[in-house]
Amino acid sequence: MKMKLVLASAGLMLTVALSGCMSVGTLFTDAYGSKMDAGYQLPAIPIYKVPEQYRRQEVSFHTDEAPGTIIVDTGEHHLYFIEGDGKAMRYGIGVGREGFTWKGATRVAMKREWPTWTPPSAMIKRQPELAKYREGMDPGLKNPLGARALYLFTKHGDTGYRLHGSPEWWSIGKNVSSGCIRLMNQDIIDLYNRADVGAKVIVK
Repeated sequence: MKMKLVLASAGLMLTVALSGCMSVGTLFTDAYGSKMDAGYQLPAIPIYKVPEQYRRQEVSFHTDEAPGTIIVDTGEHHLYFIEGDGKAMRYGIGVGREGFTWKGATRVAMKREWPTWTPPSAMIKRQPELAKYREGMDPGLKNPLGARALYLFTKHGDTGYRLHGSPEWWSIGKNVSSGCIRLMNQDIIDLYNRADVGAKVIVK
């Protein structure tokens, strides 16, 4: 069943079709400016170039999952942080390209600020030029994991997948990654501050 989402921002009304919930949301359009973070000057995002449905916003979202749960809707390119009382914070995301998609339930086992990125061996095999980062790429503004990373594990161990930031804000809303879920850097910082280690993550 398709329902309607009505968003109000700066006097502008936007109707968007969503599945599963009816929502009146507040856009956080002013949250994407330049800021100093842990010694890094995070650049501003030209947020007017990002479709409104992919900007951070609080929405109504009804679920049986507990507050603190993270639900990733890869088809809609949205990530929801469940707040409780029928509310969730929603973020736009980039997801795995064809051949790299996945679904399932995991948990946040670790959180890292400005993490080191180490490409997996399978990626190095596909892209030999990444071999120089076999021991890890230093944190920084060009690091593919961006400003923050949440590491996803199951009872069998590390899935290899992350919820992470990305300097490539233009990739949000697209199928671009090798399976990880990427957010704009300003959004992953916000999610990092909300989510706890041990949080349940559902990818569908």
